[in-house]
Amino acid sequence: MLCQKMLMSDNNNQNGSLGLVACVTMITGGMIGSAIFSLSGLTVYLAGPSAIISWVIAAAIMLIYGLVVAELSTIFPKSGGVFVFPSKALGKTEKSGKLWGWISTWGYINANIVAIAFAAIYVATYLGVGFPVFANMQIPLAIGAIAFCFLLNILKFSVAGSLNNILVGALIITMLIFIVVGIFGGSWDSSLLTPFFSQGAAGSTGVLSVVPTAMVGYGSIVAIAFMVSEVKNPNKNVPKSIFIAMSIVVSLYVLIILSTVGLITAGFLTENPGMRFIPLYAASFTKLNAYPWISKVISISAVLALLTTMLVVIALTSRAIAATAQGGLLPEVMGKNGKTGTPIVATVTVAILGAVVSCFPKFTAQIVNLGALFAAITISINCISLVVARRKNKYIEGNFRAPGGNALPIIALIIIIVCYIPEIINGGWIIWGYTIGWYLLGLLIYKFYSRKKA
Repeated sequence: MLCQKMLMSDNNNQNGSLGLVACVTMITGGMIGSAIFSLSGLTVYLAGPSAIISWVIAAAIMLIYGLVVAELSTIFPKSGGVFVFPSKALGKTEKSGKLWGWISTWGYINANIVAIAFAAIYVATYLGVGFPVFANMQIPLAIGAIAFCFLLNILKFSVAGSLNNILVGALIITMLIFIVVGIFGGSWDSSLLTPFFSQGAAGSTGVLSVVPTAMVGYGSIVAIAFMVSEVKNPNKNVPKSIFIAMSIVVSLYVLIILSTVGLITAGFLTENPGMRFIPLYAASFTKLNAYPWISKVISISAVLALLTTMLVVIALTSRAIAATAQGGLLPEVMGKNGKTGTPIVATVTVAILGAVVSCFPKFTAQIVNLGALFAAITISINCISLVVARRKNKYIEGNFRAPGGNALPIIALIIIIVCYIPEIINGGWIIWGYTIGWYLLGLLIYKFYSRKKA
């Protein structure tokens, strides 16, 4: 009974610095990033106009996953959920539980470092195409973008949250400008939407084959659940912010892609492969010449989106590292918070690793592929964690409970694995060799700190 009262008290925490609006903007800013400004072009190339449906399907899948982690955050209301949830829910002993938490976190760290580097590379890319003065400064700009997001992260979280609100507000305005000009500027052509399902390079199956790619655009749906300790009244604000943010983001995504496919076709992206990763710029460059300033707006919008994503992902990763260090599986100093409440050493570590990876922009495609399997493993572990956590922990009246019972996390697990299998298989021996090597390194670190603590 005492334990339940403590959990209830945590779940109704009023001391967190993030209210509902901040939670919504944090998730929204985290989701609107590199995917819609770069990977959306790849989905249009493969699926044609039916990519619109692909992004809606991806949103539904990731919303289910978001609800899974939202409930986990009410059962275990502590930041660093990617480590906390499995370590508390899985394993018969504390030690075996921590092993599951470590497996989840170790892959998550890798996937997020990749995401930070990828976003930084595309900050430089969009600045280069929008403002030619930056064309030959890709690596310095990428490192500078990470440094900027690092500095925001070490501020007091309420201050960083306020700045993020401003960035996200400006981002949404610039996206709406592109949508309005794209659809109503006189160049949008509805005939380009036919054939709807077979126009892309992947044919009629493209609408489903690109769903895993689109899912990347919603990865930060878990942002607030993984930082639950810093949320006011998380039992209400976590699930509510997930619903609101997803509604905003999927609406913007659908309108952005609708604008794009009415201006350029999958055939255009086939003939111009260099444009596949900058589709909005390609659309404005070829069809919106009457509005020469729109390419600048797109570049600014993309940079804002990428920066907000990096800001959130750095925060998530540093807190996952801090939670792991507090669990005794990484150096103790990584688990300590500074005066602003931020895990300083963990944040520095994330920023440095992201900066190093961003120095290799020629390997962008390989960088993205390497994160696919780690993401699938982490998501799968968290879905299993909810099933087990429900069995181990008595439900507390008033706490958020994801609909559908145990069917929801099981359905999410099956769909996500099925969607990721093609991406994993297509990665070939390189992704498997790298993955095995990464987890072997993680196992050595786990063994070292487990024995040291013992």
